Amino acid sequence: MKASEIKIVYKAKVKAKDRITINSSKSIHEFLRGVFDEGTIGYTESSYLIMLNRKNEILGYTKLSEGGVSSCIIDAKVVFQYGLKANASAIILAHNHPSGNMMASQADISITEKIKTVGRALDLPILDHIIMSPEYKYYSFADEGIL
Repeated sequence: MKASEIKIVYKAKVKAKDRITINSSKSIHEFLRGVFDEGTIGYTESSYLIMLNRKNEILGYTKLSEGGVSSCIIDAKVVFQYGLKANASAIILAHNHPSGNMMASQADISITEKIKTVGRALDLPILDHIIMSPEYKYYSFADEGIL
């Protein structure tokens, strides 16, 4: 009988002393300004995941998906694959609204609730979900009391 061996590897490329600390939605927003592609933030939706350690320092981030003009998929399984692989203590979701509409849609709220529930069970909480506009304005689920 044969089976594939599965290994989990995480290699930090940023030294601990150089990590960015997240302490507010504003600090998340400032970090995300350098993450979202200036050429496409007003064209198609993209979603990102930021993974944090216990000190709320960024361990890393990844693009989760890229979609169309008005939607992109955030797959909860993929979110937690990355979060667990990075040995993260907390996560932050982010995506953009090319239309500039800063309100969270029902789909945005639903996926956030789903990830919040699973994260609670895995002891990997979601601290915020940020929506960015093409003008780099932002909407924070945490600030709005949705989380």
